[in-house]
Amino acid sequence: MGEYDRSSKWLIQHHGDSILKLAGVQDIFSWRALQAEVVQPGQLPDGVIEVRHEGSDEPTCYVVEIATYPERRVQDQLLRDALLVFLDRRVLPEVVALVLHPKGAYQLPNALTVQSSRGYTELIVRWRMVELWTLSADDLLATNDPGLAPWVPLTRISGPVEPVFEQCRKIIERYGPEDEQSSLLAVAQVLAGLRYNDPGLLFLLGGREAMIESPVLQEIVAETKAESLLTVLRARFELVPSDVSRAIRALRDLGELDRLLDAAARCENLQAFRDRMLS
Repeated sequence: MGEYDRSSKWLIQHHGDSILKLAGVQDIFSWRALQAEVVQPGQLPDGVIEVRHEGSDEPTCYVVEIATYPERRVQDQLLRDALLVFLDRRVLPEVVALVLHPKGAYQLPNALTVQSSRGYTELIVRWRMVELWTLSADDLLATNDPGLAPWVPLTRISGPVEPVFEQCRKIIERYGPEDEQSSLLAVAQVLAGLRYNDPGLLFLLGGREAMIESPVLQEIVAETKAESLLTVLRARFELVPSDVSRAIRALRDLGELDRLLDAAARCENLQAFRDRMLS
């Protein structure tokens, strides 16, 4: 699910206010995405957004967690998100859960209650949950918001799909920042692919050209290649030092990643690979 996660996180960073609008958040005067640095990456919230609302002097902290499917582990992540941000900032955040696509019969609850073993202590955490497939595509399109357009393919569409996809593209190309249009179109294609397995439909959202030109998609490809490279190194040499892992994951040059992948398959030992990486 890496491509969906990466695409969603890009939208949080660049169009976090639009995501909050999906949850019914109004009167946003200004906003900024904060770097989530409270704990190790495996436990980080997908996004932390600081919002200044109209008429309020103090900012409001929102945690955004995006789940591809409604899975039981999501509620545990939401509990961790709320507690981690509270411990870090001493402010209880507003928690928003965005679920992209239904799967099976399980429905994610909007609250979790945790009790201590003897029952002396009880913790209840609630969140605002947004199930994309319950939202109206027409309502989102009516806003002409380019930050909402990539989510439209996952919403409730009445009538033929093709005109809806075409309108998504027109909104992005007309109202989206020029330097973000290719990424918005590419992210829309990635998210649409979660629901539709039709290249013809995805072509309506910009086709291969948007995918090639998009910086966010280039990052997704680079991350995939980096993980493949680490898999090869672990298969050959078992343990990969943390500095080597960090250096590989930081690479964004696709050609260099391909060359290192070839080196990983050919090098006699890990030191030889390290020398090649540093050369």
